Amino acid sequence: MRIAFISDIHANREALDACVAHAKRQGVDRWVFLGDLVGYGADPAYVVDKVRELARDESFVVKGNHDAAAASGVAENMNDYATAAITWTYDELDEDARDYLRTLPMAIEDEDRLYVHAEANRPDDWRYVTDGSSAERSLRATEKRLTFCGHIHVPQLYHMAPQKPAIGFKPQNGAPVPLVASRKWLMVQGAVGQPRDRNPAAAYGLLDSKRNEMSYLRVPYDIESAARKIHAAGLPQLLAARLFIGR
Repeated sequence: MRIAFISDIHANREALDACVAHAKRQGVDRWVFLGDLVGYGADPAYVVDKVRELARDESFVVKGNHDAAAASGVAENMNDYATAAITWTYDELDEDARDYLRTLPMAIEDEDRLYVHAEANRPDDWRYVTDGSSAERSLRATEKRLTFCGHIHVPQLYHMAPQKPAIGFKPQNGAPVPLVASRKWLMVQGAVGQPRDRNPAAAYGLLDSKRNEMSYLRVPYDIESAARKIHAAGLPQLLAARLFIGR
């Protein structure tokens, strides 16, 4: 089975559509959405509808912090730019879409895999995985062999052997990583809709469960269209500018 991992779309229709089209060409069998469907971008209603459509058949969606904020209209512990986007997004979504975001689960277990938006040990604290210590907290919080998260917008990969600390490395674009069965693995996905690793191309992950391999992929998309929509919506200009530089 091939599973596509889509995280941090942030209401970026152009980036989502580009990743979905690319993943379909790879023969994807299942979709997993790791949260933050909305926030920052100008197409929240479209993205929620698209995710709901794709997730109908044996696919999964977990809640991100921007989803929780947009569902309630209350942006806690967010900067001014994010808060402005959440206020705008709340008004853009109808009650059905807000209710969908509100009722998304914080984490999902699927065979030997755990899906969560942020750190797995305390998902509702929305803590980032930034290093070996935070990765190890997530890995020790579950019995599952494979954990998948997003939130930080930077692709990362960690593994941990029995009685050893977690070790991380930067995955290379398109290079499959064999997931050695004797170790636990944490795959931190990059952002589809707002990358922050100085690469503006949309990022998503692909797990080949038969080969037991994980690939990190980048997909170019129409950034100018996404940015124009942000400007037209009256959202903070920084949210458009950062799309071009991946920061």
